[in-house]
Amino acid sequence: MIIENISHSRIDKIDFNDISFGNHYSDHMFYCKFENGKWKNPIIKPFGDITVSPLSLVFHYGQAIFEGMKAYKDKYGNVFLFRPLENFNRLNSSAKRLEMPLISKSLFRDGLKKLLSIDKKWIPNNYGQSLYIRPFLIASDGKLSANPSKKYIFMIICTTASNYYLTPLKVKIEQKYSRSADGGIGFTKAAGNYASSFYPTRIAQEEGYDQILWTDSSTHSFIEESGTMNVFFYIKNNLITAPANKKILNGITRKSIITIAKKEGIKVKECNFSVSELIYNLRKNLVKEIFGCGTAVVVNHFKKIGYKFKNYYLPNISNKKRISFFLKKNLLDIQHNVINDPFGWRFKV
Repeated sequence: MIIENISHSRIDKIDFNDISFGNHYSDHMFYCKFENGKWKNPIIKPFGDITVSPLSLVFHYGQAIFEGMKAYKDKYGNVFLFRPLENFNRLNSSAKRLEMPLISKSLFRDGLKKLLSIDKKWIPNNYGQSLYIRPFLIASDGKLSANPSKKYIFMIICTTASNYYLTPLKVKIEQKYSRSADGGIGFTKAAGNYASSFYPTRIAQEEGYDQILWTDSSTHSFIEESGTMNVFFYIKNNLITAPANKKILNGITRKSIITIAKKEGIKVKECNFSVSELIYNLRKNLVKEIFGCGTAVVVNHFKKIGYKFKNYYLPNISNKKRISFFLKKNLLDIQHNVINDPFGWRFKV
């Protein structure tokens, strides 16, 4: 692996007590090309622009996938990744579905470890903060043919991260647009999945909401996800979430929350949960909490649900009494090496 070090770090421009998601990128990035059926010439070089042909098939046929993961520091300055093998496996699952080359475990692991060792100082020390890591793969072949590319670029970039959302969310149940469909690519982290969500989300925001509760594309009767998050409902002491299938992203944070909840004796139901069931329970004041989860956001609770021009409000309770707060703290404690990791999720870099 070739290493090109930056001449002068930009880290002195960062106030780690006041960081926001996606505004400051670390000094270096990992870059590797796929040509003639092989990954070749991996390099870590200063963060900056790259040159690709306007004919690159990523622009024309949308072969683009990514992952989201984080690096954390404990109070001793040790660096940890959280369940990185899950990200590796999901990246390759996305690649397979979009007919892109698989990435070897050694390329993914070695590139990530070396990048983090070089930019270790960019990982915040504060509890709840992290270095968000974005591996991504794009088609770079310069031939306008509606076929899979034969050339690709795999990169890893990093940005300092605090909380993605800072306030409770107002969410609208979507009844027209869909994020995914049967037989589609909803289970992948394909770039187009997110682009297609922007327009209906903007409409919801113009109506006074922050995000959308996505429903099934066939009947809009069953709740699937919220924005870019998996979503949980806490009703009658049951934690309910949609089953991970070929339409729903099998979120790593989602799986971790389910595992922690079960260990703590909380009953979890992975089942199809209908809009009508949710509205009934909201009207009866039986819904204790609704929250979304994901790598970037970690956990964020909702305060209002909109459906057919009517709003339903969630109980205004203190964080310490929220099951979402309890689960989030358990997750963060494991990630920051505050408590023992009974699941083997932490990976020391």
